[in-house]
Amino acid sequence: QVQLVESGGGKVQPGGSLKLTCTSPGGTLTANPMAWFRQEGGQAREFVASISVSGAKTSYASFVKGRFTISRDKAKNAVYLEMNSLEPGDTGVYYCNVNPPTTRYWGQGTQVSVSS
Repeated sequence: QVQLVESGGGKVQPGGSLKLTCTSPGGTLTANPMAWFRQEGGQAREFVASISVSGAKTSYASFVKGRFTISRDKAKNAVYLEMNSLEPGDTGVYYCNVNPPTTRYWGQGTQVSVSS
């Protein structure tokens, strides 16, 4: 069974940067379009960014405003989310999933906290 594991979260000050990684131990992400989502507290999980199978097409939520970059490395079976100019509103748990997302692929996520 394919599992998705997110890592790279942490606590940073406003304006800081983080790079999140999504891997699939024992499985493969290479055949799937992928996406990142985030959830803060009791709010609904929201879309952040997506990437096509080839990596040639990407899409971002409007709140990203050019600050985040999604990418993938098929050789490493990984999907990344590079986040710059982080704001307190970016705080939350970040998840990766196939796109469109499916219930069985939601992992534990990785916590991102942005505060001074």
